[in-house]
Amino acid sequence: MVSPDEKADEKPFLPPPVTSASAYAHHQKQHSPTIILLVVAFYWAASLSVVFLNKYILSVSEYKFPFPLFVTWYQLVVAFVILLVWGTLGQSVSSFIPPYEFNLSIARKVAPLTFVYVMMLAFNNLCLQYVEVTFYQVARSLSILFNIFFTYTLLGAKTSFNALVCCSIVFFGFVIGSYGEINFSWEGIIYGVASSAFVALYGIYVKKTLSVVDNNEWRLLHYNTTLSIFFLFPLVIFSGELHRIVTVDFLYEWGFWTLMTITGITGFVINIAMFLQIKFTTPLTNTISGTAKSCFQTALAAWYFQNPISLLNGTGIFFALFGSGLYSWVRYREMVRK
Repeated sequence: MVSPDEKADEKPFLPPPVTSASAYAHHQKQHSPTIILLVVAFYWAASLSVVFLNKYILSVSEYKFPFPLFVTWYQLVVAFVILLVWGTLGQSVSSFIPPYEFNLSIARKVAPLTFVYVMMLAFNNLCLQYVEVTFYQVARSLSILFNIFFTYTLLGAKTSFNALVCCSIVFFGFVIGSYGEINFSWEGIIYGVASSAFVALYGIYVKKTLSVVDNNEWRLLHYNTTLSIFFLFPLVIFSGELHRIVTVDFLYEWGFWTLMTITGITGFVINIAMFLQIKFTTPLTNTISGTAKSCFQTALAAWYFQNPISLLNGTGIFFALFGSGLYSWVRYREMVRK
């Protein structure tokens, strides 16, 4: 559920990275190459599963289910059940997920973040419904631009010239990639841009809200997931999806609900995968892994879904991914210098 393609500085449920070159080296030496490889592979598997399963159930499978808001809501319910069960079991066995809690005064302070979170998830799945997976990463790459904009307007932080150059490459790739998209969809473009905007806002609001839960990312996940279920359900109703869902002829088939539940589980697992990748690798490894995964995801989608890619579209995809990777490297170098 959580967008698997955010950069290291945008990921919501991760501890802050170390801030010196020596700390990076020390951190890296603590873990064997085998452990690091397994952790990165786990992140790739979880992240790719989230994107492909969502696309599969929304547009491709035998249970073609074009109701992205309900799919998002159901995934949140699955995540809530996992948190509840795991938190309960954690009281008797060692677990990194704390027991479930919900304090109304804390919930009020988390509510603005949850609104942004719900919009991010909803627009993410809406985008996936209308665009090919090959173009999905291009649309999501705009989160870099929005992150710079919101960081400046909301936090007053300026961005270096080199980072701005990288962002211009991303934007150039987005423009020509959109123009060259064979299965062009204005709805997909609008939802992709909106999703990117809320991804950027989410990273900023998480940094502001973590202090409310004593900087415990899992406690924040408890509140965020619980509130999201209540925030999103009215959207499912008012969008008309619930009225149309009851007419679906496979609604009572076990195979359909099994597939839906699997998408919810993978959506929850991506939180753990991102946490482990940051914990057992350096932020540089994390950003390189994310960029490489995006390239592989695009190529795999073109092969699996047989998405037609024009020369202009392919060029745009290349520039968007290249600009995203270059931006990650520039930010990493700036962080090390600090």
